Amino acid sequence: MTTQFPAGFYWGTATASFQIEGATQEDGRGESIWDRFASVPNNILTGETGDPACDSYHRYGDDIAIMQELGVNAYRFSVAWPRVIPDGDGKVNPAGLDYYERLVDALLTAGITPFITLYHWDLPQALQDKGGWASRDTVASFVRYAEIVVTRLGDRVTHWITHNEPWCISILSHELGAHAPGLRDRKVALQVAHNVLISHGMAVPVIRSSCPGSEVGIVLNFEPGYPATSSPADAYATALHDARYNRWFLDPIAGRGYPKIGWDAYAGDVPGVLPGDMETIAAPIDFLGVNYYTRKICHDPGASRGYPIVNRRNPINVMGRGWEVAPQALQALLTWIHHDYALPKLYVTENGATYDDVVWEGRVHDLARLDYIKQHVAVLPGLIAGGAPICGYFCWSLMDNFEWATGTRDRFGLAYTDFATQQRTLKDSGHWYGRLTRANALIE
Repeated sequence: MTTQFPAGFYWGTATASFQIEGATQEDGRGESIWDRFASVPNNILTGETGDPACDSYHRYGDDIAIMQELGVNAYRFSVAWPRVIPDGDGKVNPAGLDYYERLVDALLTAGITPFITLYHWDLPQALQDKGGWASRDTVASFVRYAEIVVTRLGDRVTHWITHNEPWCISILSHELGAHAPGLRDRKVALQVAHNVLISHGMAVPVIRSSCPGSEVGIVLNFEPGYPATSSPADAYATALHDARYNRWFLDPIAGRGYPKIGWDAYAGDVPGVLPGDMETIAAPIDFLGVNYYTRKICHDPGASRGYPIVNRRNPINVMGRGWEVAPQALQALLTWIHHDYALPKLYVTENGATYDDVVWEGRVHDLARLDYIKQHVAVLPGLIAGGAPICGYFCWSLMDNFEWATGTRDRFGLAYTDFATQQRTLKDSGHWYGRLTRANALIE
């Protein structure tokens, strides 16, 4: 049985600058918050930093060769703000822009469409020293940075993403302290979330003006919530999780403001909202990027806080304490977004799994990852047939990389990275993905 995808469907992979580039002190690049965070003992599980990561700054040609082997027609990557403007708001570094120009040109020569994420978490440390995303000044600095990059590359790049996962930029990094800059202050985190959304809304018209005819959007991460039991407490925990994790970012972008249940629960920690902020955040977008890995089962044991329960009836991949493999939740998520928000286009901008891969006689037999990707891709054709405007799927990730706070332990790649030699080896999942992309069809 063969399930065909629409002509022009984008099959891609995704990466982020700090996770793959390395060369953190070359060609005028400035320090980022992740450079500083990774330099602190015990912040990174493996004790590594972002250098050399995958050394893609020097080996991007090798990476494009892998993409050609995969048969993808799109590549989602991010620009490192401190490589372009080392101090965040001062002089432009020509060498940084030159690098991304070379990368874009090489992609286009290979027939691969670039999807550029302007901010994937590597804020210049100089801006953090002045308040970071908690300061409105950073909003203006981001808009200027976006205009500089788009002006340079907009004659060749037509797909622009303002931010990747504002929840991670704000809550994970400023309330939970798990990511750079490693703060633990809920009120600051919520102000960061608000300011990031403002910067998105302000950047959208600037990008369109600098690159007429382009598509502009944002990428949000989602974990659909499900109650563990039929109790009212679990129902409330699920609704609160949905408001704080999913709708806190999607609703304002869609012009609905912050969800009331979340706003009320945050009480005195809610952000300062100035007149016109919500209208700015709701600038019309051309697409929404959806990052999905797993769902969350919510349970309230009596402390009025949602707790995840891993449903062991489904397979588990090894990220953290175990992420449930739940493709049915991706189907429900995309259905909800399509019917309730009616956005022009949807892209699955990240989806993937990490397992303990090993190279055996030159091959990596990662059948669990292959099955994970296959199950999630399989939910898309029915949604598309039902009218959902899903226009592309980007597997996370192109290759094993520096996976943030867990260093190089967690391997998500379609290609295996030997970090000692920087040799890349396409895994079985990558070979299968190549057959999918070339056929533009899911073949059973």
